[in-house]
Amino acid sequence: MTALQAAIGALNDLVDAPHDAGRKPGKPIPAGLVSRGLTRIVIVGAGAVGLALSVLAGPAQPTVGRFLLAGLALIGLGIGTSYDLKAKGTEWSWLPFALGIPLVPVFGWYGATGSLPVWFVVLVPMAVLAGAGLAIANARADLERDREAGDGSVAVRLGPDASWLVHACLLGVAAVIAIGWLVATGTTVPMSALVAGGLAAIGWGLRLSRAGDAGRRERAWQLEAVGTAAVAVGWLASVAR
Repeated sequence: MTALQAAIGALNDLVDAPHDAGRKPGKPIPAGLVSRGLTRIVIVGAGAVGLALSVLAGPAQPTVGRFLLAGLALIGLGIGTSYDLKAKGTEWSWLPFALGIPLVPVFGWYGATGSLPVWFVVLVPMAVLAGAGLAIANARADLERDREAGDGSVAVRLGPDASWLVHACLLGVAAVIAIGWLVATGTTVPMSALVAGGLAAIGWGLRLSRAGDAGRRERAWQLEAVGTAAVAVGWLASVAR
């Protein structure tokens, strides 16, 4: 998964390089730290490594499990690539996030155990909502740049106020589902603390993202992403105990 995400991230930087020039000088390609040629090598190499490792890491018992895991890896790579090449900067930019983020725990859990527990019927919808919310937060960070470039991102289409409200509601509903399941099934204090810390980070990010400054919205989206990851880890550790 790390290799696959490296391929997707490198492709994203390569596609964004013309727009980032003069606007995001800290990014590797505009800063001259990484060439476009090396970026293409990373994309192809990391993608190939990720797919190959997914075959080797698949469930050992049935051979079909290895190919199912490789299929999940290929789907994930395809979703990330579709975002980089097609969806980014459009009103559909949220969809790859909504589909791709739930795939991460499915990929990891199935790869480790060869099966999925029943509570994935709660985890997957929760991850879809969080993924869509994070996608809108990400688009909000680039709101001015996308407007200048003429891109009709989901944040541009909705506008600054509506995009904040929609992404806050999506993350809020996901959080309510997570808390509701933990309350209904019971949880340990350490895991509750991790979930609470993640929720606090999300709340801080939501508050910070109301600012008009693009730099603050960038940090807000990062806070929301880290907070969502913390909630996910705490929630998974709690329900899987």
